[in-house]
Amino acid sequence: MATSPLDAPRRALQPSFDPAFRADVLRGLAGPAKSIPARWLYDETGSEIFEAITQAPEYYPTRTETSLLQAHSADVVRQSGADAPVVEFGSGSSLKTRILLEHMPKTTYVPIDICGEFMDAACAELGARFPGLEILPVEGDFMQEVPLPSCVKSSDGASPEALGFFPGSTIGNLLHAEAIDMLRAMRRTLGEGAWLLIGMDRTKEPDRLIAAYDDALGVTARFNLNLLTRINRELDGSIPLDGFRHLALWNDERSRIEMHLEALRDVRFEVAGTPFTMDHGETIHTENCHKYTPQGMEGLLAAGGWATQCHWSDADGDYSLLLARAHDHARG
Repeated sequence: MATSPLDAPRRALQPSFDPAFRADVLRGLAGPAKSIPARWLYDETGSEIFEAITQAPEYYPTRTETSLLQAHSADVVRQSGADAPVVEFGSGSSLKTRILLEHMPKTTYVPIDICGEFMDAACAELGARFPGLEILPVEGDFMQEVPLPSCVKSSDGASPEALGFFPGSTIGNLLHAEAIDMLRAMRRTLGEGAWLLIGMDRTKEPDRLIAAYDDALGVTARFNLNLLTRINRELDGSIPLDGFRHLALWNDERSRIEMHLEALRDVRFEVAGTPFTMDHGETIHTENCHKYTPQGMEGLLAAGGWATQCHWSDADGDYSLLLARAHDHARG
């Protein structure tokens, strides 16, 4: 009987090894079209490199979204309330959150992130900046419903109209059905009457998009290639790091940038005791970054149980910031 890659022996795996990471990598490398979920790009090193990406000259989303937050955070707080608990999904460095919290420095802030070490450092900086802010970090996967601290969501499911925060157009990493599932999970996490402030990137010229995901300094390339380093470190991998390059492509049919790791030659390697081969030119698909029309954004939110209340964009129409509210009839 053939052995499944998921049943391969766990030899010399690092103490920090995550069984879900192992399963996703082995499953993704075993298929004819190789792929690994984008969430595994964000270990501590990956999270730090991503913050550097946001400063690259070609990467317009962070600058544009920051300007929109500076212009409209006061409007957001007027609608959601200055004491609304702020629950950030995938908090990272929480740099943009500071703009929002300037208008509500004595509220409760609940960052949710898959990387606890990176989140803890960001929380320490926020605590020093806002001494009256109560910070209750939660390490977890926000793709599922996440139990919140009791002061934010009571045991009977009621919520003091929390404000969910999901910047960075991270929703674009997901396929349409996955994005809807995540929005529904956020709605369940936050409860009835909750608000959601979300950033989403708009469709535009492919050349600008490709440049934003393949910057001249190679920061995005380091971010993508770090996934192979993580696999080698945590899953006893023997992937030749010099055998791959970062590749960013525009898929017009699906309106998305795709990030891949392309084999520069025929390669053989092992991961967690399982052998793999890849041909020259074959790729591992690591991330999607979908881009949306304004109508598509509001339709996606509605499918996920959220009714758009405000929709802001920059003068060039590059990026959108939307404020939505959970509507009663949505279930899922």
